[in-house]
Parts: sequence; C-alpha cells; structure tokens
Amino acid sequence: MIKKVIIAFISIIILAVAYYAISPIFIKKVVNESTPSVSKGENVVTSNKVSIIDTKTHPASGEVSIVKSDSKTYIRYENFKTLNGPDLFVYLSNDLDAKDFVNLGELRATEGNVNYEVPQGVDAKNYKYVMVWCKQF
Repeated sequence: MIKKVIIAFISIIILAVAYYAISPIFIKKVVNESTPSVSKGENVVTSNKVSIIDTKTHPASGEVSIVKSDSKTYIRYENFKTLNGPDLFVYLSNDLDAKDFVNLGELRATEGNVNYEVPQGVDAKNYKYVMVWCKQF
C-alpha cells in the first residue's frame, strides 16, 4: 500500500513538472506594436533589419532592428514568430552563452511586432546578439 502511495506521489510531481515545462509551448501571445513614435522635429532612425536565426530546438523567424526615437533606443522584432516556453527573456549579449548580457525584460509575445526599450546608458550597437533566453533552463 505504501509503495502505491509513493508511486502515485512521484507520478503527480513528474506530471506537474512536465506540465509546467511543456504547456507554455502551446500558448500563443500575439502583440502588434507600431514603430516608436517621435516628437515634432525628431526623426526615427532604424538600423538595417537582420533576419532572426533560430536553433534546432527552438524555431524562430522574423527580423530585428535597432530603432532610435525621442532619445530612446529600442530593439524591434518585426514579423516575429517563435515557440513559447517558461521563464523567457530578451537579452542583448556578446556571447551565445549569455555571460555578458543586458536584460531587456520578459518576452512579451511569441508572434507579431514588438518593441523592447534598451536601458539608458547602454549602446545596443556594442552587442552582437539579441536573444530569447530561458533563465530557468
């Protein structure tokens, strides 16, 4: 009897962890923000759009660019599409292991056009990569 209770308890824990890790993949978040606006007399400056590169385990597509508007800098995803997951954040990074990075905040959408404000004092052009990073895993 005790053996069955232990097996049931362990099974429930495994199912809960599996649900937490896998279920977000099936949740789609769509956001369609416009390009950041400007005050009168200022211009929006957009760097060249670069195609998004995916990985074998986490497909992604779209374009990313740096947008400067009203003394602020944004990373802009356009026609973005990826899988969801737990604990996803957007980073500027100089390496693919995210050892030297700037956190731009939680991933707000798995599809659409999304702007992420770069913190004041950070020059986005000094970073090689814009990445979606799972903090937890």
